[in-house]
Amino acid sequence: MKQNLGFRAWFYFRQGWATYFAFIFAAINTLTVTYYLAIEKYPFLNDIFPTFLHYVIIIVAIGVPLLIGIGYAHFKKTPSYRAETDVTMETDPYRRRMVVNSEISVVLNLKLTEMLLQLLKNEKIEKPQIDEIMNLKNILSELVKERSFSNKKDLEFYKKIDKFYDS
Repeated sequence: MKQNLGFRAWFYFRQGWATYFAFIFAAINTLTVTYYLAIEKYPFLNDIFPTFLHYVIIIVAIGVPLLIGIGYAHFKKTPSYRAETDVTMETDPYRRRMVVNSEISVVLNLKLTEMLLQLLKNEKIEKPQIDEIMNLKNILSELVKERSFSNKKDLEFYKKIDKFYDS
């Protein structure tokens, strides 16, 4: 971590700037510029917004709920957020690895729980189940042996997760 201290500081600086300062500065700049260059110059708009404070209050009262709605639609109602997430999974090997590892854990836990319940009921584990577990073990062993952060093995696995649950 010590060798990355400069890059970490740069990352935190960019996050703070982009998320907080740039947003606040952009909002203040937009309100100021639009009022003093547009509203103030047109009498009919000046009747609607007699002062800068009136303008800010009206724009905030309309703009904040509108932007909340747009943000909600972005995440919940349109395919755009899903596309962003897909791009992130395709380009960020660390995040992809976490998802793949958690999926592997879920599959293994489900299979082990099935077998444990069977054993607790004094039922015998049949050859097809043993073969299924061996197949699962082989698939996972191969994945773990071949994958790295620089190759696409985790991405290939991620794209086949639905098929993996059927095994």
